[in-house]
Amino acid sequence: MSSSSTTLAGPWSDPARSAAERAAALISQMTIEEKVAQLYGVWVGASDQGGEVAPHQHEMEEGVDFDQLLPSGLGQLTRPFGTAPVDPALGALSLLRTQRRIMAENRFGIPALAHEECLAGFATWGATAYPVPLSWGATFNPQLVQQMSSRIGRDMRSVGVHQGLAPVLDVVRDPRWGRVEETIGEDPYLVGSIATAYIKGLEGAGIVATLKHFVGYSGSKAARNLAPVSIGRRELADVLLPPFEMAVRESGVRSVMHAYTDIDGVPSAADEELLTGLLRDTWGFEGTVVADYFGIAFLRTLHAIAGSWEEAAEQALTAGVDVELPTVKAYGAPLCEAVREGRIKEELVDRALERVLTQKIQLGLLDPDWSPVPEALQNADLADTSGLRGSIDLDNGQNRALARELAEQAVVLLANNGILPLAAPHRIALIGPTANDPMAVLGCYSFPAHVGAQHPEIPLGLRLPTLLESLTEEFSASEVTFVQGTSIDGGDTEEFADATQAASDADLVILALGDRAGLFGRGTSGEGCDAGSLALPGAQQELLDQVLAVGTPAVVVLLSGRPYALGAETRSAAGAIVQAFFPGEEGTGAVAGVLSGRVNPSGRLPVSIPSRPDAQPSTYLAPALGRKTSVSNIDPTPAFAFGHGLSYTSFDWSGLTADADGMSTDGTVRLTLRVRNVGQRAGADIVQLYLQDPVASVVRPLQRLIGYQRVELEASEEALLTFEVPADLASFTGRDGRRIVEPGELVLGFGRSSADIVLSHTVTLTGSVRVVDHTRALHARCTVATP
Repeated sequence: MSSSSTTLAGPWSDPARSAAERAAALISQMTIEEKVAQLYGVWVGASDQGGEVAPHQHEMEEGVDFDQLLPSGLGQLTRPFGTAPVDPALGALSLLRTQRRIMAENRFGIPALAHEECLAGFATWGATAYPVPLSWGATFNPQLVQQMSSRIGRDMRSVGVHQGLAPVLDVVRDPRWGRVEETIGEDPYLVGSIATAYIKGLEGAGIVATLKHFVGYSGSKAARNLAPVSIGRRELADVLLPPFEMAVRESGVRSVMHAYTDIDGVPSAADEELLTGLLRDTWGFEGTVVADYFGIAFLRTLHAIAGSWEEAAEQALTAGVDVELPTVKAYGAPLCEAVREGRIKEELVDRALERVLTQKIQLGLLDPDWSPVPEALQNADLADTSGLRGSIDLDNGQNRALARELAEQAVVLLANNGILPLAAPHRIALIGPTANDPMAVLGCYSFPAHVGAQHPEIPLGLRLPTLLESLTEEFSASEVTFVQGTSIDGGDTEEFADATQAASDADLVILALGDRAGLFGRGTSGEGCDAGSLALPGAQQELLDQVLAVGTPAVVVLLSGRPYALGAETRSAAGAIVQAFFPGEEGTGAVAGVLSGRVNPSGRLPVSIPSRPDAQPSTYLAPALGRKTSVSNIDPTPAFAFGHGLSYTSFDWSGLTADADGMSTDGTVRLTLRVRNVGQRAGADIVQLYLQDPVASVVRPLQRLIGYQRVELEASEEALLTFEVPADLASFTGRDGRRIVEPGELVLGFGRSSADIVLSHTVTLTGSVRVVDHTRALHARCTVATP
């Protein structure tokens, strides 16, 4: 395991024994300092020269002394690749040299587990920047998302990373929240099914996936980051928890990250009922629970439920948090001292340690033949650092091709009066602040936005064609004139006259608007970049209004991290509206392809787009009183509903049949419909299955998604879709807190969106009220056949 002669061997290094036996044997030999050392990470940065990593000096914490810590061991290395720009090969060399040192300096030769962010790709310099999760949701294509995460996982594993801090399973409750771009959408079934596919790809590549943020983070008051969460147990159980439950049950996920927030006064990091009672005792989760960065310290500094680091450590350990991230604080010296003096039970430390060591054993890190040399460096000359530089390609052609396919499937055509696809206009005026900005396609957790922005002297490391470049290439015979018009959020109007003149001189206007991703107020979208309203940032709406008033045919393109209200005037004056949620490095090519018709759009909205900027919070998951009523002057009806999206071909749905008009509360009904492409070109349709419960014992949403199927058909081709719908999908949390299926009438509707139900069938549930639990069915299975 290590070349050090002081490394102790024992049953823990015997692969023939079970992981539980090996972990128990090792724990029995460890001092309290050695035990606790496995329960925290240290934030580091890889050396750009291939030397050992260096501890990261973060403004929220004092620095650490590596030399002092390592003799006791180290649980995790936090973001060695994702802290500063570093060539991937030299970063891998830096990591392996550090792992050798860690192994040599602790008695048992235990390496650290290295984790990285991977929300929209491996968050390191030069790695592929895929579309953000909101775009994954827009594809309604779990299989494609799984292919993406498999590639992300292979890239991470190839350079020595073990764990990825993704995906986000928070359900959007208020799109003003800055982290909407990191979510998959506003529907729990869509979120759960897409996230589960992502996890399967990551875990299948050998990377420990991490569910986050467990739970309630997206339900904060007024959509403010880290604000308190005041939700009822029914919203928690029926909206926010189901994606996590599905992932734990079906994906093989091995890690969960607690949320920062408190629900009704109890922070997630100190919630034993949540992290142990529900997650482990009920759902059967067996992996590790890790802290969101600084989350244990926040029990003292922000939540004020702990008076010392020792108290914070005890509360988190008792709740079930196994690993403190990103660096050592409460789980360091304060915890050791408290255990030695008997103020904290050592059994709490041992419980967390067993989970941590079991995971390391499962990863092979304690096997006698484990080597810190990653796959990408196994045949390299490690002494030749100049030769190593540039030798690892984390943005190869296969990655880019997949990023392009995802981006193309994620673009949503919201409106089209027939102007699209474009017939090569002679003069195009491209106007707007996202038109010539290479960063306009990237989310907050992309490496260039998250880290690279702090190092402007370093190249981006990626080819990020702007929309101007992609349109110029797509419409090579057209004359393209660019005017920025205004900045994204600066409010400047000096170029309005130039913009309107360019629009007047053109045959076609393309208005490119949207967001800039950033952190904590340094952007208009991203972590800590919450919005007061859903009006376009800065002076963009005013620019839009003035350019549309010129009267030149216009297409509005949104490159954004959240939905924005454009106003009824925009919807009537624009020839077409195209939405792309931060579509990644191939995103502008995807948008250009949709505009030209090279790509037939098939994206569907994973979040509703509001009619007005101030009708928030609202989602389509609303009961009657959450919709338009006569007792309020505010109409929350969206401009474009959840699930909406247009195509350049047409699909006809017909022949809905059911094998029964009734079933018992533990039964299943089978529904079949015919989908035919009646247009002139190949395309993809998204068949969405919604459930309505007209009368229930508690107030229910008017409808909710319970299944969907993407169907790709050539012109004139048709398919038969059969959905098997178990009564379990009608379950909800009853008045006594138990999940039940009630007898009564249900309406099962097939829709093009939540607002466009094309075919429906009423089925009556018979029998007594049935109590269900976490073993209930979660899916309406769909089979597709070609007649």
